[in-house]
Amino acid sequence: MQPADDLIGRIRAYNPHTDADLIARAYDFGKEMHDGQFRHSGEPYFTHPIAVAMLLADQRLDDATIVTALLHDTVEDTRASYARVAEEFGTEIAELVDGVTKLTQLQLSSSETKQAENFRKLFMATSRDIRVVLVKLADRLHNMRTIKAMKPEKQVQKSRETMDIFAPLAGRMGMQSIREELEDMAFHVLNPEARTSVIRRFVSLQKETGDVMERIVGDIELEMKKLGIEAEVHGRAKKPYSIWRKMQTKQLSFSRLSDIYGFRVITKDEGECYRALGAIHQRWRAVPGRFKDYISQPKSNGYRSLHTTVSGRNARRVEVQIRTRAMHEVAETGVAATWSYRDGERVENPFAVDPFEWMSQLTERFQDEGDHEDFLEAVKLEMYQDQVFCFTPKGDVIKLPRGATPLDFAYAVHTRIGNQTVSAKVDGIRVPLWTRLKNGQSVEVITAEGQRPQVTWVDIAATGRAKAAIRRSLREEDRERFIKLGRELVRTAFDAIDKQATNKALRMAATNLGAADADEILARVGSSDLLARDVVASVYPDLSPTEGKEVEPRRAVIGVEANQSAQRAPCCQPVPGERIVGITDKGRGVVVHAIDCENLALYEDQPHRWVDLHWQEGRHPLNNTVSVDVTISNDAGVLGRICTLIGEQSANISDLRFVDRKPDFYRLILDIDLRDLEHFLAVMTVLEADSNVAEVGRHRDPSRLAAETGAAV
Repeated sequence: MQPADDLIGRIRAYNPHTDADLIARAYDFGKEMHDGQFRHSGEPYFTHPIAVAMLLADQRLDDATIVTALLHDTVEDTRASYARVAEEFGTEIAELVDGVTKLTQLQLSSSETKQAENFRKLFMATSRDIRVVLVKLADRLHNMRTIKAMKPEKQVQKSRETMDIFAPLAGRMGMQSIREELEDMAFHVLNPEARTSVIRRFVSLQKETGDVMERIVGDIELEMKKLGIEAEVHGRAKKPYSIWRKMQTKQLSFSRLSDIYGFRVITKDEGECYRALGAIHQRWRAVPGRFKDYISQPKSNGYRSLHTTVSGRNARRVEVQIRTRAMHEVAETGVAATWSYRDGERVENPFAVDPFEWMSQLTERFQDEGDHEDFLEAVKLEMYQDQVFCFTPKGDVIKLPRGATPLDFAYAVHTRIGNQTVSAKVDGIRVPLWTRLKNGQSVEVITAEGQRPQVTWVDIAATGRAKAAIRRSLREEDRERFIKLGRELVRTAFDAIDKQATNKALRMAATNLGAADADEILARVGSSDLLARDVVASVYPDLSPTEGKEVEPRRAVIGVEANQSAQRAPCCQPVPGERIVGITDKGRGVVVHAIDCENLALYEDQPHRWVDLHWQEGRHPLNNTVSVDVTISNDAGVLGRICTLIGEQSANISDLRFVDRKPDFYRLILDIDLRDLEHFLAVMTVLEADSNVAEVGRHRDPSRLAAETGAAV
C-alpha cells in the first residue's frame, strides 16, 4: 500500500501550498476505517481510495476533492458517520463525501423507468457541486481497471452501466481521455470478440505501413518549422472502441476507415492555430466536408479546437486537431480544469465553461416533467450530442445536436413554431422535414395556422425538447384518435391470451399502472408511450408473453380498416420491429412504409392519406423480403460461404443479382426472406464479421414505388 507521502508528493508537484496535514489526516482516517476490509482481488480495500485520489491528483484538483476521494466509501462501508467526517474535516468535505455516497447507492442499471428516476436524482444531487461527479468518475475508472476480479455477471452489469451512463457523462463534461478509457474497458467486457478483431486488424495494418505515425509527426513538425510556428505535435492511434463505433455508425469495413490515426498540433496562441491550419492545407490536400472550427463555434462543454482531415502519406487520410495549450487542457480534463492548479496557484482557464450551468439547466428543464422515459431520453441526447450551428433567416444562431432536423430547429426557436411547421427550406431549397442539418446552413421554417404535430414527427425529431413537445401536443390534440388506436392494440393483445379487454380489466390496469382512468391507458398505448403487452401483464401477470405466438400474415399490421388490405412498400421494404406508417392508395389498400422512407416526401402535402400503423406483436412468418448490398472478395468459395452464413441464421435467399464484377471483388444484391428486424440484424452481424465481406448495407430503391404494386403483407 502506498504511503501518504507518495500522494502528498504528487499533489505538491502542482500545488506547493497544499495542506499536507489535512491530506495525511484523511489518509490515516480512511486507512483506519477500512482496516480489515478487502477487495474482490484480495488486496486491502484502502488501496482503492488511494488509487482514486491519485487519479484526481493527476487531474491537478484541489485538496477538498482529493480528501473526498480518500474518504468516499467511509460513510457507506465503515462505522464512520457524516457527523464524524464533518467534525474531523469540515462541512464542505462532509457534503462532498455524502454526495458521492448517494450516487453510489443509486441503482443506475435497473429497469428503464427506474433508471430514468435515478438519472433525475443523480443530476439533482450533482448540480450542487460537480466535484461529486469527478470523484465518482475516478472511482468508476479504477473499478473498471480492476474489473477482472469481479464475477462475470457483475462485470457485464458494471460495463453496461459504464457504457450507457458514466462514459458519456465524462464526455459531456469534456473529460475525453477518461471517456475513451471507460468505453474501451467496457467494450472489452461486453464485446471481446469485436475488440480483438479490431486490434488484430490494426496490428496487421501497422505491419503493412510501418511506423507511419512517427513519419507523419515528422512531416507536420517540418511544415511548422518552415513557417516559424512554435508547436508540439503528437500522434496517436484511436482506441478500439472508437474505431468499432465508427465502423458501425458509418457502416464501413476496417479497410475503408479514413482516420484510424489522429494527430494534435498544440500552439502558443489562437493566431498560430490558424497559421498551422494553413500550413497543413498547403502541404496536403484537405478532404471536403471534414473541416470543423470549434474555436469560433465552441462546444457547450468548453471544447475548442480546429479539426481537419487531409490525405497524408500514401493517400491515407489522417485527422489533425489544432489548439492552444489552454484549449488542450480543457479538451483533456473538461470541467476539472475549473479546479486545477498550475505553478502552485489556482488558474482561471479562459476556455473552461461553468460546470454548474449545464447541470442546472438540465435539471430545471425536466424537474416538473412527469414522464420518466422522456427525461431519460433527453438526458442521453444531451450527453451524447455533438453540435451543429444553423442560422435563422435573420442571422441568429441556433445550436443543435448533430443529426438534428428542421423540426428540431423549429422547436428550438419556439414551441408554437414547431407545432405549426408544415415544411422547411435549407439554404433556400425546400427539403423534407427529416433532412439532417449541417453546420452553417440557413433554415427557414414554413408554418400554417391549424397545423398540428403528427405521430411520425416523434421519430423525425432528434432533440429531447422537440420530442417532449411533440408528444405533449399529440396527447392533447389527438387524444381521441389515440384512444381508438389504443383500444384496438389492447384488444388484440388480450385476444392473444384468450382474454377480453373489458372495462373492468382496463380499470384494473389503470389502477395497477398508476393511470387516472382507462382512457389514459388507451391513449398512452395509442401514442406508443405504453406497450399493449404491459397492459395485459398488469392484469394477468402470470400468463406467458405474446412474443412467441405466431402471427397470421393477414393480421401482421394493426391500424388497417376491416375492408382494406395492407401491402409492404417495395421501395423501403419495412419489416416487423421497425416504426411504420401507412399511405392509402386506390386499388392497393394501404401501402406500409418504414418511417424513414424517402418516398414519404411525396405525400407530405396529403396528410389525409397517412394512417397510423403498428406491427402485431408475436412471431412473424418468414415472408418479409429485404434487399442487402454486399461487396465480397473475388476468391474461391466466398459466395458459397456467404449463402451458408445466411442459411445458418434460418433466413432464405430468394434472389441474387450481380451489380459489379471486378478482378478483386464482386458487388451483389441479395433478396433475403426474414421474420423481423431482430432477424435482419442477426444476418447483418454475421455478414459484417466475415473477413471476406468488404462492405454490407441495406439496399433500398425509391424508384420501385412506381414500378411495382408492392408485396402483400
